[in-house]
Parts: sequence; C-alpha cells; structure tokens
Amino acid sequence: MSISDIFIKRPIMTSLVMLAVMIFGVFAYHILPVNDLPSIDFPTIQVTANLPGASPETMASAVATPLERQFSTISGLDSMTSTNGQGISIITLQFSLERNIDAAAQDVQAAISKAARQLPQDMPSPPSYQKVNPADSPVLYLALSSPTLPLSDVNEYADTIISPRISMIKGVAQVLVYGSQKYAVRVQLDPRALANRRIGLDEVAAALAKWNVNLPTGGLQGDRQAFTIQATGQLYRAEAFKPMVVVYRDGSPVRLQDIARVTDSVENDKIAAWYNAGGRSTRAVVLAIQRQPGTNTIEVVDSIKMQIPSFRSQMPASIKLNTLFDRSESIRASVHDVKFTLLLTIALVILVIFLFLRNLSATIIPSLALPLSIIGTFAAMYGLGFSVNNITLMALTLSVGFVVDDAIVMLENIVRHMEQGEKPMDAAFRGSKEIGFTIISMTLSLVAVFIPVLFMAGMLGRMLHEFAVTITIAILISGAVSLTLTPMLSSRFLRPDREVQHGRLYNLMERFFDGMRSLYENTLKRVLSFRRTTMVMTLLMTVATVWLFISMPTGLLPSDDIGGIFAITEGAQGASFEEMKNHQQKLVEIVFQDPNIEAFMSFVGAGGSRVASNGGFMFLKLKPRTERKLNADQIIQGLRPKVMEIPGIMMFMQNPPPIRLEATLAKAQYQFVLQSPDTEDLHTNASAFEEKLRGMPMLQDVTSDLQIKNPQVNLDIDRDRAAALGITAQQIEDTLYSAYGTRQVSTIYSPTNQYKVIMELEPQYQMDPSALGLLYVRADTGRLVPISSLAKITKGLGPLSVNHLGQITAVTISFNLKPGMPLGDAVASIEKEAKALPSAITTGFQGTAQVYKASTRGLAILLILAIVVIYIVLGILYESYIHPLTILSGLPAAGFGALITLLFFGKDLNLYAFVGIIMLVGIVKKNAIMMIDFALDAQRQEGKSPLDAIYQGAIVRFRPIMMTTMAALMGTLPIAIGFGAGADSRRSLGLAVVGGLLVSQLLTLYITPVVYYYMDRSQEKVSRWFSVRRMKHKDETVKPV
Repeated sequence: MSISDIFIKRPIMTSLVMLAVMIFGVFAYHILPVNDLPSIDFPTIQVTANLPGASPETMASAVATPLERQFSTISGLDSMTSTNGQGISIITLQFSLERNIDAAAQDVQAAISKAARQLPQDMPSPPSYQKVNPADSPVLYLALSSPTLPLSDVNEYADTIISPRISMIKGVAQVLVYGSQKYAVRVQLDPRALANRRIGLDEVAAALAKWNVNLPTGGLQGDRQAFTIQATGQLYRAEAFKPMVVVYRDGSPVRLQDIARVTDSVENDKIAAWYNAGGRSTRAVVLAIQRQPGTNTIEVVDSIKMQIPSFRSQMPASIKLNTLFDRSESIRASVHDVKFTLLLTIALVILVIFLFLRNLSATIIPSLALPLSIIGTFAAMYGLGFSVNNITLMALTLSVGFVVDDAIVMLENIVRHMEQGEKPMDAAFRGSKEIGFTIISMTLSLVAVFIPVLFMAGMLGRMLHEFAVTITIAILISGAVSLTLTPMLSSRFLRPDREVQHGRLYNLMERFFDGMRSLYENTLKRVLSFRRTTMVMTLLMTVATVWLFISMPTGLLPSDDIGGIFAITEGAQGASFEEMKNHQQKLVEIVFQDPNIEAFMSFVGAGGSRVASNGGFMFLKLKPRTERKLNADQIIQGLRPKVMEIPGIMMFMQNPPPIRLEATLAKAQYQFVLQSPDTEDLHTNASAFEEKLRGMPMLQDVTSDLQIKNPQVNLDIDRDRAAALGITAQQIEDTLYSAYGTRQVSTIYSPTNQYKVIMELEPQYQMDPSALGLLYVRADTGRLVPISSLAKITKGLGPLSVNHLGQITAVTISFNLKPGMPLGDAVASIEKEAKALPSAITTGFQGTAQVYKASTRGLAILLILAIVVIYIVLGILYESYIHPLTILSGLPAAGFGALITLLFFGKDLNLYAFVGIIMLVGIVKKNAIMMIDFALDAQRQEGKSPLDAIYQGAIVRFRPIMMTTMAALMGTLPIAIGFGAGADSRRSLGLAVVGGLLVSQLLTLYITPVVYYYMDRSQEKVSRWFSVRRMKHKDETVKPV
C-alpha cells in the first residue's frame, strides 16, 4: 500500500485538510508584517560625548580613549570605531549578529558609568548612547520651514513637539535635527571695554551664572495658610540680561550692555539647512528619523505618519511641514512588483501545463498545488516570525516553477496509465504507487540543496536563512499535495482520452509534441552511438565550467534604486562656515537643474555622525521611477562631472545600498583601513597609498578621512613667567575657552525646554590670531596680565578629526567602483598594492568589501556542501554510490549555461546569481531522477539491458521532463526580464536560472543516458570484481590443510 492510497479512498478528509491549509495561510498573509529585506541588521550602538571647545586631539585622548578601554571589555563586540572632532566624540560599537541589542545597551551603559571618573569634570553632560547604526539611511525626512516666523521659533516646535513624540514611537532609534536653530542668549564681549574697566572674562562668567538662577526657594507655613516663595532669579530674554550689573568700578556699576553685545541668538550659529523644491531654496529645520536595527521600516514609518496631522494642528499655519523622503514608498513599490511577478509567474506556469495537457480538468488538478503550496507557506512564515519581504517573495516566486513539478509528474503518470486503457481510479492507485518514490526522491533532494544554507553563519547566513526556509516549506507542501490531493482529484475528475472529442488546436499541439518526441528519439539514438565523444564533451564542459567559476567577475549585492541619493560634501581644511555656505549653494544650483530630482535638502556644518566643520551633506529625492528614464546610479554618473567643476568643494554621491554593512558613514561605498600606533608614519603612508589608488582605472571617488592640515594657532606657555605672576596653565586655557569656545555659562529654564547662555568675544575679535593680544588673565596681585606676554603665539597645522579603530589610530580610505567594474577585481588590486606598505601598518577592508571577502569563500563552500548533501541524500534513497553521480552529471551543463548567460548580459557573479546557481543544483537533477527511476525499474522488472532501459526511460519521461522544465523556466523568466522597482537587482538570479535551465535541458537529455550507461557498466564491473574476490577467498578457506 502506498502513501497516496488512503487519500484516494478518503476524498472528504483530503479536501478538508487542504481547506484548513488554505484558511490558515490566508489568515497569516493578512497579518504578516511587510519589509524590504529580512531582519539582518548588525546590533549597533552609537555613543556620543560632548566637551565644547575641546580640540580633536583632546577629545581623542581625554574622552574617547577612557571610554574605548571600557567598551573593549564587552563580550560580542565585533568592531569599535571612534571619530573625534571639535568638541565631540562619536564612538560606534558594532556587535555580532547573535547579540541582543537591549542586553548590549545595558553593558554599554555600565561601561560608561565605569569610565565616568576618568572623563573631564567640566563635560556639560555625561556620554549618551543610541541604539542606532549611524551609517544606516534615515527612513523618513521631514522639513519644517516658515516664510514669516524666525527659525528659532520653528525649531522650538520641532524640538518640543515633534522630536520627543517621534522618539517615543516603537522602533525609532533617534531623530537627527539638521540645521537646528535652538534659541540661546549670546553674550559677545568687547575685550577692549573689558581691559579699560579691568574686568576679567572669569568675572563676567561668574556674574552671568550668579544673576541667572532657578533655585528652590521654599515656602511659608502659617496657622491657616501656606505660601510658596517664588523669586525672580530667572532671566528669559536677551533684553533682561543687558542691565545686569557685572561688577562695580570706582563706585559705579558696570552693566553687561556696557561691555558686551547681548542678543537673542541660537545655540549653534555655524550650521544651516535648506529645503529645496520647485526651484526654490528655503532655510529649514530638517528632521531625519533613523530606525533601530532589526525593526520593521514600514511599521515605523506608518506610526510616524499617523502622528503628522496632530503635529500640524499644534503648530501655527505659517509653519509648513513637508515630507521630503519616505523610505516605505520604495519598499511598498518593490514588494508590490514582486507580488505582481509572483502572480504573473503562476499564470505562465498554469499556461504551460494547459499547453502540454490541453485539458481543463487535467490542468486544474496540478495547478491547485500552486496556491496550496504558496498560501500554506504563509502560515509557516507567520509561525516562524518571518515577514513578507523581497527575499521571501522571491523564494515563493522561484518555487512556483517547481512546486507544480511533483504534481505534474504524478498526473502525467496517472494519465499514461489511463491512455493504456485503465480506469481513472485504478490508474490513480497504480500510477501513484509507481511514481511515489520518484516524487519523494525529487522533493527530498531538492530540499537537501538548502540544508547547508540553514547552517551558514554571519550576514549571508542571516540573509539567506528566510529564503531557504521559505522555499523548503513550499517544496515540502507541494510534495505532500502531489502525493495526496493530486491522485485523489485524478481518480474523480479525469476522463479516459477516448471519451473526449478533441478540437483542431489539440490535434495541432499533439502533432507538435509527437514531432518533438520523435526528433528526440532519433537524436538520442545518434548520441548513444557516439558515447565516448559525448563523455569527452561532458568532461571538457566540466573543465570550462570550473574555469568560468574561477575567472568570473564577482560582487556581493547589486545596487538598488530606492528613489534617493545621499551626498557628502567637503570643503578645504580650515574653510569657514560662510565659505562652506557659499560653495554649497553653488552645488545646490547644479542639482536644481537636474530634471530627475523632485526635491532635496542641503546641510552645512558638523552634524549627525560627521564631526568636521568643513563638511556638509545633501539628500536628493528622485522623481518616481515612471517619471524618469535614468536609475539612481546613472543620475550620479551624470551629476559627477558637473559638481566637480565647482572649486573649493567636493561632493561624494552614493546610491544607498539595500543593506548597510558598515557601522560608520564614509564618503564612498567601500572602505579600506590602515592602522598603526605610529601616527606620523601612518599619515605619511596613508597619503601615499591614497594617491596610488587614485591612479587605478577601475576606481572613482577615492578619498580618505585623513584631515591633518587644518590651520591652527599654537600657544607655547612660558610656565616660569606665568608661575612668577601666580598664573596657572588652567587659568590661561580657561580664558581661551571663555573667549573662543562658545562657552555655556548659564542655563535658562522655561516650562517646556532649557536654553543656554553662551559667552564669547565679539565676532570681529574672533577672525584673526592678532586678537589674542587683547585677552587678559588675572594674576595673584589682582592685576590683569595680557596672554601675549605669557605665551609665544605661532601658526601651524593640526588635525580636524582624529579617528580610531579598535583603540588604534586609523585612516579609512573609501572608494566607489566605476560603472561595470566588478568588486572582486578592485579588492584583488587594492590588496596587491597594500603589500608594498611597511609591516608596521596593518590593513583590511571594512563594511561591504569586508563581507564580500568573507562571502566569496563562504559561497564556494556552500555550493560544494549543497552538492555533497544531495549526493548523500540520493545515495541513501537509491542505496547506491553510483546512481547519485549519474543524477548529478547534468550540473556542469547548468553551471556553464548560468555563467555564460551572466557574462552575456554583463552581470557579475553576485549573491543573487549564486542563489540561482544553488537553485539549479536542485532543479536540474529532477530530469535525471525521472529517467533513472524508470530505467532501474525496467532493468529489474523486464530484464532489459542498461542501454535499452535508459533509452526507454528517456523517451517515456520526455513529456514530464519538458513540462517540469518549461514550468521552472516560466517561473524564473519574469525575474530575468525584470518588472518594476528593484527589478535590476533581482535580474541576475533570474538570468542564472533561465540560462542554466536552457543549456542543461538541452544537454542533460543526452548526457544523462550516456553517463548512466557507463556508470552502470562500472557498477557491474565493481560488483563482478567483488564477487570474484569473495569466491577466491571462499576457495582458500575450503582447501584441506
């Protein structure tokens, strides 16, 4: 009794089980989350520490180093990078994929607490952390602007209403505010007025701190009534600060307005952002919302957008809130297009079945395997916590081509028995019993292909895990359907061929298929008479396939078009804020002229994860794909020569990748890091190495984060003279900080926010080093001593930023590839060039290039393991060492076809193409299994010779082989052609499968019979040799002594 018998006998049970699968699948589909890709983000935490006015070197040594020492003790830490700029340190911690981000965050907080005692005491706030990958593209950009209100008022709404509410939404990591114009009172001192009145900067700072207070003042408790005491110690606006008495000189008060210009200003006046749309550029406050690693983009964006109407209702009508960019739009479009591809694939596969069977009921029976397998998979996906994303939908689309295979093979065998005169019920029992083992072999061996994928570690393993599991479930469900529902329906709804009147189309198609089969019969006879030549050709093709695999250009993930372009701008080292603004506006004018760009934002100054003051960035929102002819990469190539014409500023544009694999945002897509404890030696060699890379023809946008030529003023303190006057180095540096460090000397506490009181010199005294001569420090005697008499002032160069990787000083060289250049060639050329560097300098790739290097080894092992696992499964099923080799003999033809097709269409062997080749391993062997199963049965049952048996097997199985191959071909053709958003990135997978199928289909129909013949002969010879050995051994033991 076969597995199918019970289901044929019990049709109600079978139909109800299948109905249950459908119901649960439909229910699961509606509640499955939608995302662009599986959750494969590295757990990443960004730590930020501020010390206004501190130099990059001070930040690196006094702030970053103590924190890094503590962070390095946290388990599961993969990489640690830090960037130190003027007054800020940003440390990025990337953990292994297995690490829970919340547990890692607790460890980070504990490490910050441990390091607290070693950090500078005058830090305005302790270091803070965010669960965010700073290199990750924001999921939503919102721009606030007003034609009438000042930007500080606009910022107030962004800071007190929008930003806190968005930050509370589940899945939001942080809200970056670009162009923040937070209100502050700015006290700009006149050093000449101070000197004339013998007032030190420290006295002004102390007076501001003492006269602007918000302290507890207690209350009164009477017999019957209680009173709260409220003193007016708090000042709120610049006007209130002006009459403040700083000191008394010669019996008269010296008020703040006598020695300083006091204005209502902003906290940071060296940053600015613009919203550019419709040919107009408007100053704005731009909010960039980043999601936490591992959260669902669409859910996060939808939650934020639900709040936008309430934000608008709470703001004045004159404030405009524009959505600049919404990442969920491109994800939805991409997922929608993959769904369309899935439906198109289903329609094509059903059409193929109909063309072969030319019978409606015969077409519907195997076609039911399609919706059942796919909808049933949705139920399993929900149970496993998967999402509906491009990877899982692509797995389902690819599965369409071969989930019907088992049902087709089952149906075709039952129809063949009916054509021999059997009744439908008898044909169903006999046909299902005969073909049951073949279907189990095909299903299990196809599932076996994906077993190694499930055990892959790292990013690639995480990315392909959902793909492998989804496609495996679909295949197993289809195998179950073909062994249960298909024979049951065949027994009830198929009618013998002689009862049906056929039309002209049926007869025409029948003649066409008969002609094809007779052509195959004749050509197969010819090939079988040239068996040795066929074997030699097969071996040559195997060698050619291996050579193609080794020499094929390789990559990791193809670029996608998400509808946005990210650009980092960089001016000359030492460029002032006004200079950067002017240069950036020239770039804005060029971008405005591009017809493919709908709107964009522009930002100048240090912000986000960029600490250098000579930088800025833009985010360009592209028009919808239907309204432009060029993709994102082509738009970048068109803009590049135009923006390069602007002197004094560089613009590095990137097409945001589908997965951000690095933890630091570089100026180009790929990074190569140089490290050495000897800073001077590192800087010299890094500069020379960067120049060498610029000369490589395959690279473009070669740049580095090495910025060590920033103009600086050096003060060499005469310690003996200062000590003689009772002046310390601390007093001198404290005076400089008060004059030039935008020192926060006091805080204004309002009901909804806190604002700073900032003290500095008037702008005209901050423009030239000669103004240092006007600064005074108070000696022990009480008199003021000019700083110029206590220190030697010289001009020099210093770093604009200091970078560490794993606590060691590092220089990161970033680069992009020229169009059509494979990543593999660039990696090999850079590694070759790096061998010439001194041994003291350690090098290595970071981010995408690093993952690529690891993946090239991993994918090759994966392919070998897939073949080994299939061999083992087939060996167990057939109880033979030889027959699995025959079944796998078609693989070289499939590999050859896939690689030739990729080369022809100019695609490299990337991750998607490799998945296609692994798929081919599973698909191609089906043909051989169908032939060999029949041949073995013919040899055992009818005593036929191997050659006659395999010849008959090939002819009898010709129709199901053609049907299953055409179904698989139609299943991948829509992916190969490419429809809609993100289709370009998926094309390489479709092309690999289609090319491999076409070539292998043609060749395996002839190679498999020849290989079977030789393998059977080999098995026979081995068996004969073993039997002779056994006989000899027997004779020797029987001989009398």
